[in-house]
Amino acid sequence: MTDAHTAGPFIAAIDQGTTSSRCIIFDRDGRVVSADQKEHEQIFPSPGWVEHNASEIWANVQEVVSGALRKAGTTRPGLRAIGITNQRETIVLWDRNTGEPVHNAIVWQDTRTDALCKELGGNVGQDRFRRETGLPLTSYSSGPKIRWLLDNVEGLRGRAERGEILLGTMDSWVIWNLTGGPFGGVHVTDVTNASRTMLMNLHTMDWDERILAAMDIPAAMLPRIRSSAEVYGIAGGDLYGVPVASALGDQQAALFGQTCFDPGEAKSTYGTGTFMLMNTGHQPVSSHSGLLTTVGYRIGRQAPVYALEGSIAVTGSLVQWMRDQMGLIHTAAEIETLATSVADNGGCYVIPAFSGLFAPHWRSDARGMIAGLTRYATKAHLARAVLEATAWQTREIVDAMHKDSGVALAALKVDGGMTSNNLLMQTISDFLDAPVVRPMVAETTCLGAAYAAGLAVGFWPDTDALRANWHRAAEWTPRMDAATRDREYKSWLKAVEQTMRWLDEEH
Repeated sequence: MTDAHTAGPFIAAIDQGTTSSRCIIFDRDGRVVSADQKEHEQIFPSPGWVEHNASEIWANVQEVVSGALRKAGTTRPGLRAIGITNQRETIVLWDRNTGEPVHNAIVWQDTRTDALCKELGGNVGQDRFRRETGLPLTSYSSGPKIRWLLDNVEGLRGRAERGEILLGTMDSWVIWNLTGGPFGGVHVTDVTNASRTMLMNLHTMDWDERILAAMDIPAAMLPRIRSSAEVYGIAGGDLYGVPVASALGDQQAALFGQTCFDPGEAKSTYGTGTFMLMNTGHQPVSSHSGLLTTVGYRIGRQAPVYALEGSIAVTGSLVQWMRDQMGLIHTAAEIETLATSVADNGGCYVIPAFSGLFAPHWRSDARGMIAGLTRYATKAHLARAVLEATAWQTREIVDAMHKDSGVALAALKVDGGMTSNNLLMQTISDFLDAPVVRPMVAETTCLGAAYAAGLAVGFWPDTDALRANWHRAAEWTPRMDAATRDREYKSWLKAVEQTMRWLDEEH
């Protein structure tokens, strides 16, 4: 980061995340000029409930924007546009006239709608709205959260029906406030965030009246759905006169920031857990393999681009478990040194089904297991097996994506904290039999929002210019022979099979 640039021109990105809000300013080469970040409170009113104070978040957003401008040594005229990226599925309802939230925001992790989702599923179950929305009925999605608020906040339904209440995911809340709030604020969302509410039809790209009726949500509350890259309105305050020109849910923003513009290009973000998205082109691909169908992005009036998404519950948190619960390493970085001291896993496989298995299995009855132990095994073999667990789980998602879409993985672009582990990256490349590429700019989520906003105002001419801007920091290519890969994968799948049905009905 540098204070040398002062005049610009620059693009700013606001990342309204789950634990903090930040603003990053980028130059024309897509390099970070400055950044500012501030955490907000996590509110836990009951077990399984997670809330945020939307007013606190808006105050923090204004603060980090000022901070990033100050650190860049630039002023508002230096900015060509601002883009938004955000935690997905978190929902907030507010008064159209005062701008006051009617309740804390309900966060994507919140599980209070579990029973409601079962009720909404009726005889059909989880897949009731899947054909239209690409999503199974789970507590993740925003739709049931909206219904819960309408049912549980006194007088809210009446106010909503009278047109006094607006609702939105965090992109809508930030954009409405940026563009004037009660004084002419623009009430919009983009296709990527709308596709996570379970209220948007993937085929029409509009709110689905049948689903709104089924969930009993008044249409008057909803934002207008726009593309991910266009000028929604003009900001006020510290950003007076700057176009607000993009919105993308965080994982889709990372897909865009990693320039995955062709079918078969995928990105995987390796953090506590892992999110992988693969571009599947201009047709939504229904998943029969436990993945979600979602909108990848839409640039202005161009046709929307769809993606398949798979999530892995435990990746980085497995390394933390080795460190904190097992005491086998002292720092997360130490796992690479330990694992590199042996040539293979010594026949060991670690299946981290700590709270069941996520995609593509979706088995809540599974529990974690170490399989294949003999007296030969050492903690170094276990360390290797822990890293391999992340790589094999990645392989399972890639296989599911290929099975659903018929699109082969071209290359995997990676970001997130675990990508500093070179052995892990090589192992992923070996297990996928595909190149794994890490970019120069690690802030791919903010970069994606900045790229989309820049396209909308002509700061960058087209996606080819963005590709030219994207620079690899490192690349790993497969070194493993096919016979070894197939044998090891078979053993991994056999071990996964053993973890299922661990919990029976009585548990």
